[in-house]
Amino acid sequence: MITAIREVRRARKLTLEDVARRCTPPTTAQTIGRLETGTRTVSVGWLNRIADALGVTAADLVRLPDRADLPVAALLEADGVHAPRHPTIVTPPQPAPELVAIIVRASVGDYRSGDEIWCARLAPDRFSEALNRDILLPRPAGRFLFGRLIGREGDKLHILPLGASARQQVISDPPWAAVAVRLVRTL
Repeated sequence: MITAIREVRRARKLTLEDVARRCTPPTTAQTIGRLETGTRTVSVGWLNRIADALGVTAADLVRLPDRADLPVAALLEADGVHAPRHPTIVTPPQPAPELVAIIVRASVGDYRSGDEIWCARLAPDRFSEALNRDILLPRPAGRFLFGRLIGREGDKLHILPLGASARQQVISDPPWAAVAVRLVRTL
């Protein structure tokens, strides 16, 4: 199996030791090095552990023949634009089963017309993970509310809708929520 562990690790500016410490349970930098160079076979278990440590999905670490990766031509840094020292790629986003999307048709708040907001669905027992983040909530009759989760009291969620003069709304006992996790914006 051909993996992109090294490319993703370098793109995140992490050392082998950083990734080894972030693994659950922790491992050694030498083991991570062997896995990323292919001198040790990468099992599904190792792939999942390393993906969690890097903050990506296991699919983001596997190179598939029909999946296109984008070569990195330049790095934009504080002191200007530079060529990467090592060949680097970025992996286009892949949707996961728990994701839903919002298409922005009119600019509001931090979002521009044409943006796609990818949101990960959360069960009610995980709503607190979305505190101070933008979330999508289902409402009766096929409506939705999208805004910042600013508080939670029992089964009541306090939402501040986007926009300058928006007023706080309280939603009781929604069956699910979806927290914004990725912004896809065309230039």
